[in-house]
Amino acid sequence: MTQTIAPRVRTLVLLLLAACGLLLTTAGPASAHAALTGSDPQQGVVVDKAPDQVSLTFSEKVALSNDSLRVLDPKGKTVQQGKPFEVGGTTYGVKVHSGLPDGTYTVTYQVVSADSHPVAGAYTFSVGAPSTTSVSVSGDTVGGGAVGWLYGFGRYMSYAGFIVLVGGAAFVLGCWQRGAGVKPMQRLVVGGWLTLTSATLLLLLLRGSYTGSGKVGDIFDLDLLGNVLQTKAGAALVSRLLLLAAAALFISVLFGAYDKREDEEKRDLTFGLAVGGTVVAAGLAASWAMAEHASVGLQAGIAMPVDVVHLLAVATWLGGLTALLVALYRSDAPIESAAVRRFSQVAFGSVVALVATGVYQSWRQLGSWSAFTGTRYGQLLLVKIGLVALLVGIAFLSRRWTAQLADTVAQRGKRVQQKERVAANASGSGSASGSGSGKAKGAKGGGSKDPGPSKGAAGSKRAAQLARQQAAMDTARQKRTRDADPNRFGLRRSVLAEAGVAVVLLAVTTVLTQTEPGRTEEGAKAAKAASSSSSSSSSDASDSSGALTLDMSFDTGGTDGKGVVTVDFDPARVGGNEMHVYVQRPNGRAFDIPEVKVALTLEAKKIGPLAITPDHIATGHWSASNVQIPMAGDWKVAVTVRTSDIDQTTVSKNAQIG
Repeated sequence: MTQTIAPRVRTLVLLLLAACGLLLTTAGPASAHAALTGSDPQQGVVVDKAPDQVSLTFSEKVALSNDSLRVLDPKGKTVQQGKPFEVGGTTYGVKVHSGLPDGTYTVTYQVVSADSHPVAGAYTFSVGAPSTTSVSVSGDTVGGGAVGWLYGFGRYMSYAGFIVLVGGAAFVLGCWQRGAGVKPMQRLVVGGWLTLTSATLLLLLLRGSYTGSGKVGDIFDLDLLGNVLQTKAGAALVSRLLLLAAAALFISVLFGAYDKREDEEKRDLTFGLAVGGTVVAAGLAASWAMAEHASVGLQAGIAMPVDVVHLLAVATWLGGLTALLVALYRSDAPIESAAVRRFSQVAFGSVVALVATGVYQSWRQLGSWSAFTGTRYGQLLLVKIGLVALLVGIAFLSRRWTAQLADTVAQRGKRVQQKERVAANASGSGSASGSGSGKAKGAKGGGSKDPGPSKGAAGSKRAAQLARQQAAMDTARQKRTRDADPNRFGLRRSVLAEAGVAVVLLAVTTVLTQTEPGRTEEGAKAAKAASSSSSSSSSDASDSSGALTLDMSFDTGGTDGKGVVTVDFDPARVGGNEMHVYVQRPNGRAFDIPEVKVALTLEAKKIGPLAITPDHIATGHWSASNVQIPMAGDWKVAVTVRTSDIDQTTVSKNAQIG
């Protein structure tokens, strides 16, 4: 029976690895977590006068290098001067040479988002009139190629190593303490440690090239490595390596001194290992939380601890599942039904924690129901939810086998061990009796040669050989008895199915961590729509009815703090005007906020700011009548939106009025 299962196991593993490789390959380099939400000059706009600087606004803070922002003339030559700088908030700029000639200019950017992922892109604007340009922006991607694939593979292996290391150790310490002396279990946990350590070192080496040039030759560039160590992601990777050193000490104690202690002596050591192991495991989980999704965006102070609990729950469940699979398939020592039941209880608690933390993370990263189907992050999250539900269903079936599992194999194992000890004792006594008989015969025979010792040695070797053969036969009989148990066989199959789904779930999770969150994607879409609308409004400020419409994206940083505010002026001329203000969520639905204020400033004439407080008319709609525009010109329209008692922001845009 075991021989028929093994080929199926190997085939299943190969198919699962191929599926995971396909998922990692399709992750793509466009998985950026900071989105470009605005620019000055705007994309595709034609300005009369060359700007003094170019500024870009992102959905979150980004890290800059000397070449993060570049401005190229129609021939592809750089026209920026100095290093990029932070203008304020999430806006960054770079100075350009004065007196730029007419033509189309290309702005390229390559930055690293606050959650450690590279972001790159490009757009064009024109001075005076559009012209042909030799700059191609189609290939401006980052995080792709061989380096990007290796980085994604390293992330997958680091998650896998963490799960096996933490979950395997927790399974041994909390569910099956006899497993500390089982070599397959030792190899599993040590293999998880080696995998996580190797993957972390690989990510540290790849980091500079992954966020920069993307060239394989830059992997071993020490200057890039030095720059990486000064970043948040680099610090997280180094912290992980230091914690892995502590984990190595934990493993040596767990599979060394702990296994040799008697049951009564293990109690205090079990408590110490549990506390120390939990601290190390939480620290390892925090090395992801402090540098990725949880560290930026809404409620980061709550999100990071929740992310740590989420990772620990995943590791305890899936890592323990892997350890159980090894115990059922590879271990000669039979696992007791009590250990399986304990793991079932631990797994249930892990699933509860996983669901609770997952619901919070989903709300935080999506923000709306439409993002489930309208964004790539939401679609992947639906796949992940389906896989978790499938895992829970298979685990429910496993509980049936667990409840029926008997300890007959364990009892037979004890009897086999007793037989082995009896055989060993018989071998020792046979050797001793053979030696004594030889000496007696030598004394009687005088000076003749004594064949007794040689016969005694031969007898001893024969007895030892018979004992080994008997032990091997007993072990084989024990395995046949174990495999013949229908309940144990059913449990093995269900656990194998769980492990197969878990491998795919891990691959989906890895891709999910590299995908732009739904909130960010929807905010970027709204910002692009607003930019396009504003660009068309700027090119022709007054339509046939003489009205002006300005769209501006905002983010107060609080709960439900993202959206788009639209300001309408009619007829957008000198004198009295009707002003309407509309506030919408990123998905386009109107919603109310506590306060909206508008201020008008004509900086060229040093007029303003002229404060306007519109009246609330309907959901997401405010209005003010007879708004006086004293002079025609390029007016700055600043809108202050407040979404809570402490969360507010001011966004602005210039428009020709009058």
